Amino acid sequence: MKKIYILLILVISLFTISACDDILDTKGDIYLTPEMLETQYEQMFSFGYKTYTNVINGFTRIDNNLFAAVSDEAQNVTPISDTQRFNEGSWNAFYNPDDYYAKAYRGIHDVNFYLENSTEYKKILALNRDTMNATSLTQYKKDVQNCAWLRCEAQALRAYYYFELAKRYGGVPLITKTYNLDENANKSRASFDEVINAIVQDIDEVKDNLVEDWKSEGYSDMDGRLTKGAALSIKARALLYAASPLFNPENNKEKWERAAAASHDIIAMNRYKLHTSYKTLFTTKITNTSKETIWAIRMGQTNDFERANYPVGTPGGGTGICPSQNLVSEYEYKTAPSEDNPYEGLDPRFEFTIVHNGSTWNGRTIEIWEGGQDDPKKANASKTGYYLRKFLNENQNLVNDAKEIRSWIIFRYAETLLNYAEAMNEAYGPDSDPKGYGKTAREAVNEVRNRSGVRMPPVSVSIGDVESMREAIKHERCIELAFEEHRYWDLKRWNDAKEILNQPIKGVKVTKLSEGENIRYVYTEFDVAKRFFSAPKMNLYPIPQTEIVKSQGVLVQNPEW
Repeated sequence: MKKIYILLILVISLFTISACDDILDTKGDIYLTPEMLETQYEQMFSFGYKTYTNVINGFTRIDNNLFAAVSDEAQNVTPISDTQRFNEGSWNAFYNPDDYYAKAYRGIHDVNFYLENSTEYKKILALNRDTMNATSLTQYKKDVQNCAWLRCEAQALRAYYYFELAKRYGGVPLITKTYNLDENANKSRASFDEVINAIVQDIDEVKDNLVEDWKSEGYSDMDGRLTKGAALSIKARALLYAASPLFNPENNKEKWERAAAASHDIIAMNRYKLHTSYKTLFTTKITNTSKETIWAIRMGQTNDFERANYPVGTPGGGTGICPSQNLVSEYEYKTAPSEDNPYEGLDPRFEFTIVHNGSTWNGRTIEIWEGGQDDPKKANASKTGYYLRKFLNENQNLVNDAKEIRSWIIFRYAETLLNYAEAMNEAYGPDSDPKGYGKTAREAVNEVRNRSGVRMPPVSVSIGDVESMREAIKHERCIELAFEEHRYWDLKRWNDAKEILNQPIKGVKVTKLSEGENIRYVYTEFDVAKRFFSAPKMNLYPIPQTEIVKSQGVLVQNPEW
């Protein structure tokens, strides 16, 4: 098993590199036969772990950086980039910077292949073993259990891949088997609801046979593998999207009820809770051990993200993602604002997320003004007057190539609470709990706001005011989940993208004024870049034209593409 665990670590490391679409896609893999599996039982595990290789790593989503720059959260510092093409609308069925279609189906193929060829895993694992030997028998039983878990994880991963397809393209072909060369693999698109139902079915069939916590099972080296909570989170997020206005235009309340129940299933596990520090949750190895983390991809020790996003005034930094004034303006004041400092008194999550003029960063004060160390006129300086702090390990000496452990969180408990709050509000209102779940929509969103180190006051929404609570929840998602690859998809599923993603990205110009011994700063907003979003066309991505052609007319393109 030592070899198998080493392979797991290697595979999990590999599947975080999203740019490598052909990971493990070798001729040996392509021509692997069931007979080969039977003669090499370790393949039972290696191909189980391979089902993970197409999971998305959010740190390198587009232009080897965060997806945030395609929303109103940020602007990419590089003027000529895939992000720019995306934001100006110069993408289509022939070229899409976020084309996940083939990658997701590659993951689905790996799942289907593994499930089909591991049905006799107990027999295969027993080959060439002396099960009369006590030590060998113990190891055999452990391998059998591990393989049984892997099969359940693979099925849950199929649900994950289908959700990533559905949120981008809507209804897609449902492929649940592998095809021989002489078989016709062209299938028409299932409806969006049919895909969601398939996701729910896949999760429901395996959820009770998944591990709840790897360490409690005696495994300390399984970071990145799915658990019951992660599988339930796939289902909950899928049902939330299915209930949202884009996919539920008739506002069917039953869909919101299903979404609320799915999020409640995670809460009812009593396994997860909000981390004590919003800041450290995203920047240290605590990510993988925190009770807030439901599923995260561990990348090992790296400084790639720091090199891409440290302020250019910091040795080794490249600026990368520049938070927008649009996002900054969303932060509420916790205390009365200062006349001289617009950032004083803001929601504490602001300081944990964004670097601004006057921030202390890596042992110095950030100077975003003409003549300052971070003068916007410098090459690769921030386009918006802000730099990213969230996810970044501070005081990392990039000149000496210092590295820290990094993990991308796919699901965390704060999102679960906000998913629950949104679904409960739409299904039952902000203050009702007719199912006896033990938490209203208001209580769930306030739990997030009252997290340790943040302690924002409760939402000021009148009793029973669904519309105001809806806006409060949208605001809370914007702040709490900033830069975590939710904003763009939230805006689309709420049907808010047409309004918000057509507004220019704003920044702030900082002017330093010296009045005798006194120094003060004047902050002036300005437009950084235009954005373009055509609705309803861009509410869904186009099916890649290559797939339309290959299907010989079976696949129907999305409207207006």
